Amino acid sequence: MSHDLQGSLRSIAGAMNVLVDGDLSAYELDWRKRSRGKALAVVRPASTSEVAAVVKACAAAGVSIVTQGGNTGLVGGSIPDDSGQQVVLSLQRMNTVRSMDAANLTMTVDAGCILQNLQDTAEKAGFLFPLSLAAEGSCTIGGNLATNAGGTQVVRYGNARDLCLGLEVVTAQGEIWHGLSGLRKDNTGYDLRDLFVGSEGTLGIITAATLKLYPMPAARLTAWAAVPSMEHAVTLLGLAHKHLGAGLTGFEVMGQFALSLVAKHYPQQRVPLWQDAPYCVLLENSDHESESHARTQFESLLETAFDNGCVQDAVVAENLSQASQLWHVRESIPLAQAEEGLNIKHDVSIAVSRIPEFVATTDALLQAAIPGVRLVNFGHLGDGNLHYNVQAPADGDSKAFLRELEADVNTLVYDSVARFEGSISAEHGVGSLKLDKLEHHKSPVALGMMRAIKQALDPHGLMNPGRVVRV
Repeated sequence: MSHDLQGSLRSIAGAMNVLVDGDLSAYELDWRKRSRGKALAVVRPASTSEVAAVVKACAAAGVSIVTQGGNTGLVGGSIPDDSGQQVVLSLQRMNTVRSMDAANLTMTVDAGCILQNLQDTAEKAGFLFPLSLAAEGSCTIGGNLATNAGGTQVVRYGNARDLCLGLEVVTAQGEIWHGLSGLRKDNTGYDLRDLFVGSEGTLGIITAATLKLYPMPAARLTAWAAVPSMEHAVTLLGLAHKHLGAGLTGFEVMGQFALSLVAKHYPQQRVPLWQDAPYCVLLENSDHESESHARTQFESLLETAFDNGCVQDAVVAENLSQASQLWHVRESIPLAQAEEGLNIKHDVSIAVSRIPEFVATTDALLQAAIPGVRLVNFGHLGDGNLHYNVQAPADGDSKAFLRELEADVNTLVYDSVARFEGSISAEHGVGSLKLDKLEHHKSPVALGMMRAIKQALDPHGLMNPGRVVRV
């Protein structure tokens, strides 16, 4: 790095917040520990004005920027490449809740705020911020918005995009767009907010957001049901919509092998009903009347589900502790899969009605191509999002499996997704990991428009280059 750039960055953020030496693995190593880059420097600004100044300094030097929040992404989008010529701009010091507007049901926050801290802040004020995902203790809201994160409550509240009313953004030129509106209606031209949400830092840097809040439910009840097939899980989802209405806030499906990994690697956890059912479903009902009303709704739902054969057995959590234990089992699946060995991850979405056929078809194709391959299938059935992961055969070498077969497995799975008119990325984003696949599966017209937007907003290609779209 030139002395001029280093000096500029230190004058902007302070010498202690420009890291060039020592162990930078927290910023250079991806969450899955599959790839590592090399940063020219890690800069940690403390304000939007400092972010803007850093961008201007890097632009003047022709140095590209990789913006980073909690570095919990799964597609290689938040770490530098291995050139040693990219600046990592970490927003971890920008972690203030700026304001809360109770009457407007909004709060405005810095992009570096940890998601769980926002949940807790809202709860203390008597409100709900419903975005919830496994990494919520370390991921940041800026990263959640940059990737349009989903999570477990999308079926009721939508993705991160649906929870955001306004943004503050530093552009590729170092200008600041002050778009922190708390308006539900603003029909004054192109929706700039939606350009930046989901853009993975390739168009500009989200520095703050105005988020929606909701009244805290009077009661939350959780049920765990064993179902005889994926078709029956979809039938149960339809019944849940009918019986619970807007109260249905979570609907997760978990395959038997996925749950067996939790039972194997975390024996201290009690995994209900998994041994005699190919799939289990975790449902959450949030009620604004009372716990007794919510329980009555659940009982009616499960009675109907038992009568038509789509549920074999079920348990309803008696208290918050039991509900937390059930959710902990669900959230432990990715951790248990990692304990089992390296694996090939997929984050796909399919129309709910077509998921049973997709799973049956793709399972058969993989088993024929790789005898003994193990399928870790789980995810957010309520919104059509499956984490359809592929594990090596039980007696196989997981490193060799990943090295030799990942490309073939990805091609098989993504081609199957395309046949069922789905998406190869539901909530994790594209990053660098899926860049080539996106160019194969996205239409030329869509890619052309995406490239035109990138060229217009970041003409010199300095914002997270090599991610999402190749210009």
